[in-house]
Amino acid sequence: MNSKQAGHVCSIQSHVVSGYVGNKCATFPLQLLGFEVDAVNSVQLSNHTGYKVIKGQVLTDEDLGMDQLVEGLVANELDNYTHLLTGYVGSASFLRRVGQFAKMLKQKNPNLIYVCDPVMGDNGKLYVPEELKDIYRDDIVPLADIVTPNDFELKLLTGKECRTMADLQSAIKKLHEKGPKTVVVSSANIDNKLVAVASTIGKEKMLKIEIPKIQATYTGSGDLFAALFLAHYYLQDDIKSAFEKTVNTLHDVLLNTLEHSKVLNNNTHRARNIELRLIQSKHFIENPKIRFFAEDL
Repeated sequence: MNSKQAGHVCSIQSHVVSGYVGNKCATFPLQLLGFEVDAVNSVQLSNHTGYKVIKGQVLTDEDLGMDQLVEGLVANELDNYTHLLTGYVGSASFLRRVGQFAKMLKQKNPNLIYVCDPVMGDNGKLYVPEELKDIYRDDIVPLADIVTPNDFELKLLTGKECRTMADLQSAIKKLHEKGPKTVVVSSANIDNKLVAVASTIGKEKMLKIEIPKIQATYTGSGDLFAALFLAHYYLQDDIKSAFEKTVNTLHDVLLNTLEHSKVLNNNTHRARNIELRLIQSKHFIENPKIRFFAEDL
């Protein structure tokens, strides 16, 4: 891992007993790429919401006892992180506590990199309480170094439509103004094409990758995207290389998942059939094959 400090990530996301979303989706790839991962669960469910039955709970700051967890980490000097990664949070009180935790970690380590995946919705549908939108926009995003929204979440955070590439670029610039140095839009439908866009200020670079569409929707793909980008940007220190490795790895994992679901061909258990094939895609995660290249915008 070159001369950098070994990566140590505190990941605050959802947890499912069965399947791959949230922390279950982020931990394994990060570990494969050489990172220590401490997982804190924001939601504890039997499975993700694509199934017909979901059991479990959305945690508040009180349910989790996050203050106690933090106290334990601090007392044992276990809070020496290089990164904070946050994903799905289901309650306003928990999200506000995440903001306080981020400030504390940055005070302890001014070089800490906060990667925020502002999980709020997709395809025009909000799937968190509406009050979280304002907390993300006003309190959480300004603390983040890297933000990885999809196009719908970008619109929620900036109030800007993202129908054209010019719209997307304008919205990204507005998000930069809120604080994050790096903005990576994990997916956007522009002119009937699926694209991802990465932008960083300082180096003044904006890149896009056109991605072949896969005719299926996979729960957890955004969680995997954020984890992969965190890892590769830290390891490579080059946004183009990190962006390409992230997009190509994710695409190969999704293709592997698609092929597996075709073999099963069982509509009765469709949600189970399209669970991300993370373990079976270990070689793609460790050794990304670059077929889709980033272009300057």
